[in-house]
Amino acid sequence: MKDARKPRPRLRILLGSAIAIGPGKAVLLDAISRTGSISAAAREMGMSYRRAWQLVETMNQCFREPLVETAAGGKGGGGARVTAAGLDILARYRAMEEKAEGAIAAEMADFETLLKPE
Repeated sequence: MKDARKPRPRLRILLGSAIAIGPGKAVLLDAISRTGSISAAAREMGMSYRRAWQLVETMNQCFREPLVETAAGGKGGGGARVTAAGLDILARYRAMEEKAEGAIAAEMADFETLLKPE
């Protein structure tokens, strides 16, 4: 796990004024993938179901294919799953994060010296 106090860049992919994917949405996709549920993912992240649903809707609207598919509740139960496209986008986003951090590592180290210590 990354040190929460260590400065690091945050990558967001914008489509017009919408954030197609960013750090929070990537964590949400991970949580939905792990739990099979938007509501369980929201609880795990400490956010409302409504907010999580809005983030999923934004992601689904920004990409050519949905990143998350849902199934209505009922006898068989509901749930959500991250689609193959969603898993692909998430993997690409994580790779871009790593590349971005590596590309500016020296500058971040210099920048870190300008910040107040803990």
